[in-house]
Amino acid sequence: MDFSDTTEEAAFRMEARAWLDANATPKAHPNQTWASVLEDKTRDNIVRLCKEFQSRRHADGWACLHWPTEYGGRGCTAIERVIYGQEESRYIVPRGVVEIGQGMAGPILMKYATADQKARYLPPMATGEEIWCQIFSEASAGSDLAGLRMAATKDGDADDADWILDGEKIWTSGAHYSDFGITIARSDGAVAKHKGLTFFFIDMKSPGISIAPIRQISGSSHFNSVRFDNVRVPDAQRLGAVGEGWKVALATLMNERVSVGEAPGPDFEQIFALAQTVELNDRPAIENQMVRSKLAHWYCETAGLKNTRMRSVSALSRGETPGPENSITKLVSATKAQDIARFGADLMDQCAVITDPDLVLGDGRFQQSYMQSPAMRIAGGTDEILRNIIAEHVLKLPSEPRADKGLAFSEIPTGNVAGETGP
Repeated sequence: MDFSDTTEEAAFRMEARAWLDANATPKAHPNQTWASVLEDKTRDNIVRLCKEFQSRRHADGWACLHWPTEYGGRGCTAIERVIYGQEESRYIVPRGVVEIGQGMAGPILMKYATADQKARYLPPMATGEEIWCQIFSEASAGSDLAGLRMAATKDGDADDADWILDGEKIWTSGAHYSDFGITIARSDGAVAKHKGLTFFFIDMKSPGISIAPIRQISGSSHFNSVRFDNVRVPDAQRLGAVGEGWKVALATLMNERVSVGEAPGPDFEQIFALAQTVELNDRPAIENQMVRSKLAHWYCETAGLKNTRMRSVSALSRGETPGPENSITKLVSATKAQDIARFGADLMDQCAVITDPDLVLGDGRFQQSYMQSPAMRIAGGTDEILRNIIAEHVLKLPSEPRADKGLAFSEIPTGNVAGETGP
C-alpha cells in the first residue's frame, strides 16, 4: 500500500491546513477535545458555536466537501474528504451538532428525495442553518431495529394520502434542538418484519411530537425520547417505496458507522503516560507486569486500527468503496476506548471520583470516557451486530439462525405475556 499523497492531494492538504490555521486553534495534544476547552457548555451556546463555524466553513468552500456544489458542497473526491478530516483532527473545532444531518440524513435525501426537496433541504443543511436528527431506536428495538413497533397508517385510500405516525422512539441524539429528522415506522404488520417498514423525514415542530431528555450518569442529556401521537406526515416526505424502509435504513446505518468512526477518549499515548505517572504497590505502575501486558495489547490494537484505516484510505484513493470490513474499526476502537478508560480509572484509585480537569491527572478524560464510552458500543451498531456483519460478509461464515425468519411481524411471539403474540 502506498499512503503517500499525489501532487494534487498534497496541494489540497496544504490548502486545508492553511484554512484551518486561519480559522481554528491547533490541539495542545492529539486527544484534546473541543468540549475540554469550552467554558460555556450550555446547549444554546454549543448549538450557536457549531452553527457559526459551519457557516464559516460553507462560506469559504469547506462544507460537505463531497456533496455536489448545487447543494452547498465542493464536489471533492472521497480521498480529499479523508485528507480534510485528517487535517481537521489536529485542530479544536466546534462539533456535535451538524454531523448527524450531514453524515446520515444528507446522503439519504440525496439518494431518495425529489429534485425540489433536495434544493429545499440540502443547502440549509450544508450551511448549518437547519439541524437534523436520526429517530430510529425504540425501547424494544435497538440492536434489532427491524423489530420496531411505531405505526405508520395511511389516512385514506389515495396513493398520496397523508400518513399518521404513532409510537415512541428513544436514544435520539439532538432531537431537542433539531429542525428536522429522519425516521422509520411499521406500515404493514402482516409481512416479515424487514418487509413492512417505511421511511420518512419529518418536521420536528409537527403537532403531536413531544421530546423528553434522557439524563445520563455523566450529567449529560444529549439523548432524548421522542413521542409521536397522531403525527401527520405528508406522503411527499416518504423516502423510498412503501414497505422498503429497511433498504433505506441500511444505507443510513452504513453512513452512521462511517460517521461514528473511531471512538473518542484517551488512547494508548494517554494510558501509557498515566502508567508512568501513578504508582501501584509503591512502585511506578509501568513496572507492573499486568500493566505492561495491557499496554502491549492496546499498542497492537492501535497499530492494527491505524493500518485498517489506511487500507480504507488507500481504497478510496483508487476510487473504490470500502466494504463491510469498516465495521472492524468501530468494533475494536469502541471496546478499546472503554477498556482504557476503565483501567485508567482503576490506576487512579480513589482519585478517579474527581472529574474536575484542573484537579486530576489526564484532564479528567479517563473519568468522562468511563461514563460515555458504553454509548459508543451501541451507536452505529452494537458489538454483536458488527460481529455478525464481519462474520457473514468478511469471513463468509454462515448467517446466525433466526427464529422469526419467514414469520409475519404480527405472528412473532413477544414473550411479554403468556400466550401473547405480535406487537
